[in-house]
Amino acid sequence: MPSTPSTTSARRHQSGVACQACRRRKVRCSFSVTGVPCTACTQDQVECLVNTKQLNRFQRNRTPVTPSLRPIAPAQTHGVNGSSSSNKNDLPSEPNVAGNTATPLSGGPHNIEAEERNGVEIATAALGQPQNVGEVPFYTGEGTGPTSALNICSLPRHFFIPVTNRVSLSDEDRNYLQIKGVFTLPSKAVCDSFLRAYFYHVHPVMPVIDVNLLLNMHHSGRLQEYNLLLLWSIFFVAVNFVPANVYEQEEGCNSRREMKAMFYSRAKCMYDNGAETDKIVLLQSSLLLGFWYSELDEHMQPWYWTGIAIDLCQMLGLHRDPHSSKANSSITPQQWCLWRRLWWSCFFRDRWLGLTLGRPLRINLNDCDTPMPVVADMLSDMDRIPDSAAAAAYLPNDFPRLAQYWVKLIELSKVLGTVITMNYQAVRPRPSLQQFETVEQDILRFQLPDLYEAGLSRWAGFYAYHVHLHYQALAITFYRPYERDTPEGLDPNEEEDWRHRVRSKADAAASRTNYILDALVQGKLLEYVGPMTPPLLIPAMQTHLLHCKRADPLSKRLRLNKLDMCILILEELQKTYTAASIYRVLFIKAIQQIFPGYSKGIEPLHQNAPAASGAGASNATDPTSSTTGSSAEDPITYDVSLSDDQEADAAATDSFVHALTDEASIFNLLGNMGSDMI
Repeated sequence: MPSTPSTTSARRHQSGVACQACRRRKVRCSFSVTGVPCTACTQDQVECLVNTKQLNRFQRNRTPVTPSLRPIAPAQTHGVNGSSSSNKNDLPSEPNVAGNTATPLSGGPHNIEAEERNGVEIATAALGQPQNVGEVPFYTGEGTGPTSALNICSLPRHFFIPVTNRVSLSDEDRNYLQIKGVFTLPSKAVCDSFLRAYFYHVHPVMPVIDVNLLLNMHHSGRLQEYNLLLLWSIFFVAVNFVPANVYEQEEGCNSRREMKAMFYSRAKCMYDNGAETDKIVLLQSSLLLGFWYSELDEHMQPWYWTGIAIDLCQMLGLHRDPHSSKANSSITPQQWCLWRRLWWSCFFRDRWLGLTLGRPLRINLNDCDTPMPVVADMLSDMDRIPDSAAAAAYLPNDFPRLAQYWVKLIELSKVLGTVITMNYQAVRPRPSLQQFETVEQDILRFQLPDLYEAGLSRWAGFYAYHVHLHYQALAITFYRPYERDTPEGLDPNEEEDWRHRVRSKADAAASRTNYILDALVQGKLLEYVGPMTPPLLIPAMQTHLLHCKRADPLSKRLRLNKLDMCILILEELQKTYTAASIYRVLFIKAIQQIFPGYSKGIEPLHQNAPAASGAGASNATDPTSSTTGSSAEDPITYDVSLSDDQEADAAATDSFVHALTDEASIFNLLGNMGSDMI
């Protein structure tokens, strides 16, 4: 007798095989997906029994699931820390090349059991009884999420689930990537240069990869097997620091910028078309690609890539401590150290990009309980490098000291977030005097590296200055708004003196920035400057420019000297960093509103005598000459006063200067022109 439609529908939703306990209770059994025991019996802690006839019928009718190949050949699947986690025996003989689609889990047109597989795997992994080895980190979310039922059972928030939906690479995508050159690595000598540059110049401030894995694969000649998306991202950020002969001779590029653009293109092609599914790898790559900055219309690329990285962090639950309630044995100490480094690297970028680009902070620490980083987090994977010679060839000898400096940068970033929230949010209450003093004490108590410590290597010396530059930028950002405004609770009779003290403290921080820049130049350390450094000059330059507007003639000349020093530093940095050129030109235009005739370097605005000749004339026009570069017979002076016509012109363009010197201009200025992150 044919079945009625309702009977057919009901039968279609029945499980083909069910254990005896589920049949008695008339509930759906997960046996066909999970095997014995099923999920219900596991939760009820009862014996899971299946009828022999049903079991035989299920095994005859079962369609095996064939996973597809990973997209990148010959690279293999990479696990949660970028390590290779695939087994050659697991690879099918006939890969799926139909396109970037998930491999079907069952041959049937509509299989409810297959649709439930992912949920079952999540549940069994959370219960600690997965049927397959977990490779993908999974975070259950907060109490309002769909997996809150697992939280009710007091199960861990973080665990690993098996890889279920591997995607394959289409022939078109593979050919495209081949044409872009992503499968062709540079020579071993060039790779050596890139890796050494990365570990010396990038990893100390962005420790986002597993050093042990990368160095071991490179040392054993298996670098091609490393994740290619991550590898091109590493090479991209390392270009800034390799010797010139690397891009001029080995790679045939005309400039460092050309090589950066080429490597960024390869990394982005892999990101968009490489079918990468490992979210940890995508997170690592996003943080590194967040250093891309090229043309003016792409000035928000750092904000875009860093936003992706933060989203991936929160999807994976890296902002939450997996050991908060009890120890989570599924997460190894090495994985937990890497996760902490990734999370706090995102935090570091969020705070300083929020400052320089003038964008709201994405991370609210009230939502996070991941512990603050410690030096051991940065050194954890280095302890597992078996060949000490390999580590010495690519890592600075005093890397533990650099790890201390990284922790200090994270601590500074935490204070910076408080400053931005208190002083620069669009909707905020007026800070109280107690709030101001509390934050000020946090800043004043901060233990900065000793710049004169005996035995500091050149690398450690540079990174000590790097921490100091961040500190001075933070101090200026904190004090600047209070040069005009005062906190709630301040005695009105003390307001003027209080503003003067605050203004002096901001000015002192700006002057110390100049001192640090001078020390970098004199120590020949400017070549170590990374992509995060040019924005750190802006707060000091704003302070100098502001005093050029307000000061007496002699003070104006002194401020101009300090500004000009920053201009000269940006002129040197613009050879590598695109936005350094933008910063430089904008401030030159602003200086010209105060000192008409100023172009670059120190040039005469008005001469009391005819133009000098010979050496004196040469010095007068040399952009690198000093304020007294002419001969003693023909002294050059600066016209720091304005005529009536110049006063009118200055009034007409004063809004531009005001945009650079207003207390919130660090947002307004950099938000309009971007930040040079590479």
